[in-house]
Amino acid sequence: MIDKMLSTKVKSIKPSGIRKFFDIAASMEGVISLGVGEPDFPTPAPIREAGVNSILEKGTRYTANVGLLELRQAISRYLEKRFQVEYDPTDQILVTVGASEAVDLALRAVVNPGDEVLVPEPTYVSYAPSAILAGGVAIPVPTYEKDDFRLTADSIRGLITPKTKAIVFCYPNNPTGAVMEKADLLAIADVLRQHDILVIADEIYAELVYGIEHTSMASLPGMHDRTLLINGFSKAFSMTGWRLGYACGPVPLVEAMKKIHQYVIMCAPTMSQWAAIEALDNGLPQVEEMRKQYDQRRHTIVQGFRDMGLSCFEPKGAFYCFPRISDLGMTSDAFCNKLLEAEKVAVVPGSAFGESGEGFIRVSYAYSIESIKQALVKIDRFIQGQG
Repeated sequence: MIDKMLSTKVKSIKPSGIRKFFDIAASMEGVISLGVGEPDFPTPAPIREAGVNSILEKGTRYTANVGLLELRQAISRYLEKRFQVEYDPTDQILVTVGASEAVDLALRAVVNPGDEVLVPEPTYVSYAPSAILAGGVAIPVPTYEKDDFRLTADSIRGLITPKTKAIVFCYPNNPTGAVMEKADLLAIADVLRQHDILVIADEIYAELVYGIEHTSMASLPGMHDRTLLINGFSKAFSMTGWRLGYACGPVPLVEAMKKIHQYVIMCAPTMSQWAAIEALDNGLPQVEEMRKQYDQRRHTIVQGFRDMGLSCFEPKGAFYCFPRISDLGMTSDAFCNKLLEAEKVAVVPGSAFGESGEGFIRVSYAYSIESIKQALVKIDRFIQGQG
């Protein structure tokens, strides 16, 4: 009876492929999991202490819907200093429950029934479902290993229709670790301006780049007023459980998002907001230390897959690699299931990130170097056993 009452829209959406393998791995003993994009570092001590002190000294009451003014001011200072983008903390910044809420709010604020949202693939699992839940149509934009999984202006241009409202993307990219250089973004920006398309730019991994500077889409000529910049604290500051993100953009869009946010969320957790101020004001040295360790792990894991004979694109951002396993004659899903059963190593099938991810697996190196090395030995043994 209840099944008949469920929304057909919700019923049509598949569960997250990431959580599927995480849940299976959690039910087994002795599993090495390289599946979830969660830093293995604890939240730096000064940030934790700021959160605790806020409970003891500042209280636990609601904040303004848009978040603490002190936090919005810290976000404004941080973005201007790090990425040369300016936002007024009084009306252009909204504090959210993670970056994922910001993506959802943005899509619900701008999408009318039937509007098309471009979603570059392989892509983070929530973008297309969020577009569908908002009443839109998610249009995949494939990216390819031969292009280092970069998005191109031509690939976007060929998919734009009169119904195209927005594009949502994440660079540095989850799941591939790909980055976009400034020249790439400039060419894409030209196309988006010509067709009056909104950019929803999830830059949650902006601090985690290797050998390259991150360029924010909002910093490019003519793009500040047509870009919603989304970021958060989970990845760079190792604050996943604090559930805090933010969105910055044109006042009318932020105001529209605030309407939805105030009815369904009210405000982000108060203690998390005070901790985030400490993170932005004083936490970047700790971020740099974590980034150095990720870089070491990145080299280890990429070389490990190449030594096995797998093609493995070198990621320049985030903390994922995306080796190709299609030459082994298995689907991504079959490879991951068999590997978990045979060697108790959990990774995520590339197909969880859209059709363009089929034939690949996503492997997170947000884990200790010891776990990575052990997993590589097991994966190599599994592959050799398939011959």
